Amino acid sequence: MKKRIIDVVIISDVHLGTYGCHADELLAYLNSIQPKKLILNGDIIDVWQFNKRYFPNSHLKVLKKIIGMAAKGTEVHYITGNHDEILRKFAPTSMGHFNIANKLVLNLEGKKAWVFHGDVFDVSIQNAKWLAKLGSYGYDILIKLNSCINWCLLKLGKEKYSLSKKIKESVKGAVKYINNFEKTAADIAIENGYDYVVCGHIHEPKKEVYQNKYGKTIYLNSGDWIENLTALEYSFKRWRIYHYNHDKLLPFFVDEDVKEMDMNDLISSITNKKDKETNAIMDLFNKQSLPQDRNWM
Repeated sequence: MKKRIIDVVIISDVHLGTYGCHADELLAYLNSIQPKKLILNGDIIDVWQFNKRYFPNSHLKVLKKIIGMAAKGTEVHYITGNHDEILRKFAPTSMGHFNIANKLVLNLEGKKAWVFHGDVFDVSIQNAKWLAKLGSYGYDILIKLNSCINWCLLKLGKEKYSLSKKIKESVKGAVKYINNFEKTAADIAIENGYDYVVCGHIHEPKKEVYQNKYGKTIYLNSGDWIENLTALEYSFKRWRIYHYNHDKLLPFFVDEDVKEMDMNDLISSITNKKDKETNAIMDLFNKQSLPQDRNWM
């Protein structure tokens, strides 16, 4: 079965290192595609909740696959988010086909796409990070509880149920926050002449045209790989939202040459040498979180 060739693929909010992460499903998806550009739009590794006692092999395989794709020629852009903000120390950095940045502007057949994670709009992160981290731990507990409930529902022959999605839909404040987030991103994109604005952060996959008196733009959100299992794909001058649970293809095995290589070999295959930046990134989990870079425009 041939891999699908795609111009641009954007994923976000994978949260590797947490119990809610669907690493196996993401690996199956990555093995089914051959993108020219792969954009990781923040919160790929959850440094906030990182624990050396919990980082399953399936999560490591995702990292190895991504680096392996870069080694084979895919242009990989890692856009930093709030949960992996430690990488902002390294932005901007380029190592062969692997790039780290806080934002990205793509030129797509004469149109401009502005890509950034979106946490800059989150007041709780900017002013009360401890509160945001507390909410993150609570969300992880909710996901674990939800997994137990869904296991019971499946045994009873019933459909899965999303507690967090139900809470988001029922709490007016959450709905208002999401609406404000999308409108703010779209308004700023229009003001700056961007044809597309692409975010993550709020875990809500979406594609919608926004218009105000100054112009219009297309707002896109790549969703997440916790609940929605979604990605954005751009080909033939069109954007689409990929839903793993609905558009699922047959799983692919990890490329044999990638499977046999360890992480150091994969990174070295991109840089062709083990330099200081490579060693620094390999040691990122031993470093402390750094203040966010406000230069996101």
